Amino acid sequence: MFKYNAGFDSEFQTEALPGALPPFGNNPQKCPHNLYAEQLSGTAFTVPRKENRRTWFYRIQPSVLHSPFRRVEGGMDVGSLEGEGFRVDPNQMRWNPMPLVEVGENVTFVQGLKTMAGHGSPNAKTGLAIHMYTCNTSMIKQACYNSDGDYLIVPQKGTLVVQTEMGWLEVPPKHIMVIPRGVVFRVEVSESSRGYVLEIFKGHFDLPDLGPIGSNGLANARDFEYPVAAYDEVVKGREGMTKEQRYDWKLINKFGGHQFETEREGTPFNVVAWHGNYSPYRYDLTKFCCINSVTFDHPDPSIYTVLTCKGDDVGTATADFVIFPERWMVMENTFRPPWYHRNCMSEFMGMVWGKYDAKEGFQAGGASLHSCMTPHGPDYPTFKGASEAELKPQKFDKGLAFMFETNVILNISEKAISAEHRDVKYFKCWEGIPNTFVGMEKEGEGKKKKRKKGV
Repeated sequence: MFKYNAGFDSEFQTEALPGALPPFGNNPQKCPHNLYAEQLSGTAFTVPRKENRRTWFYRIQPSVLHSPFRRVEGGMDVGSLEGEGFRVDPNQMRWNPMPLVEVGENVTFVQGLKTMAGHGSPNAKTGLAIHMYTCNTSMIKQACYNSDGDYLIVPQKGTLVVQTEMGWLEVPPKHIMVIPRGVVFRVEVSESSRGYVLEIFKGHFDLPDLGPIGSNGLANARDFEYPVAAYDEVVKGREGMTKEQRYDWKLINKFGGHQFETEREGTPFNVVAWHGNYSPYRYDLTKFCCINSVTFDHPDPSIYTVLTCKGDDVGTATADFVIFPERWMVMENTFRPPWYHRNCMSEFMGMVWGKYDAKEGFQAGGASLHSCMTPHGPDYPTFKGASEAELKPQKFDKGLAFMFETNVILNISEKAISAEHRDVKYFKCWEGIPNTFVGMEKEGEGKKKKRKKGV
């Protein structure tokens, strides 16, 4: 079931049935095996060729076989990330792990999505949203797609088995998955699962430019894995069936920040062959090649960027996905944990496993938000320990944290602010940082008196 092509943003061709791909051209007068040709475009037709993303499907039946969409009241609604239900708040925030689904409840991936924060508008194709999910039930005869943007999904607990139009992806913790705008998928789980989702409304994720690093390092293109064609058998002879029997699949569409549903005739996973460069993919985070200092100083966290969605200004991202993986730290005369800082970016952090090296109390499955220009950094025990530590080569292998970083001020969901698992005492981790300044005590009394006189 799980076979993959490798290479980031590559032009793939794959077929589950020999001869299903046309021998030349994209849309022949008659497709092999009497299939239907259908194109999925993730960019405008006229963008530069190097930026154009599209895939041709050769499927048993086209996607148009569905009943009219209807809006689902009470479904996932984040139509306005700046309206009712969202507000700005500059305070440092932290959440303990989101509670898993209670025994006896049946919650699918789509039902378990909870919006934490966001900015912009999916209608205007600007900005992003950050979600978390908990689920324990597989989607059976149910599929979904996102008209608003791309999903970057970070499992924290439980493996996601994802069927897409292009084929299957298995995504355990320590992996990520990207589902581009418009791609139909469904999620299977075998246990209570939890994770994080970054949704971008404009553009797509790219590998960051390496600049002076050169041609290698960080996430290598060859390590990204794409599905190969696989299709469900399609029931024939539907002409004699009732409407309920024919339209036996539910399709959920996130559109303009609201949830719509329709019934469709048969499985949407009927793609026998496809070719193109617009497809979901997965990446194993343990393959990330860290770049770090071997002399002194703690480099900026941008050196840990896995994927980026570039903003309108050069060097500024709409969203970056950054990880803090296992790594050696060898720099001398340096404060090795993250320093105290204020940032023009907003930082939403999550924890996949283990513990964070800059602060106590940040748990796997939890989250934190440090907004634009709000100060943050290590708690005092971490600061004191790192300031007095013997600076010998040391391997950090105690956890995997990550960050969704963006250049906008995020609007925070009222439900996230009032959630029972929010750690409302988070600010106390910085209480009691002592004043250890010793400059005045070391000066003589004469110098002190002159300073008082303004000399």
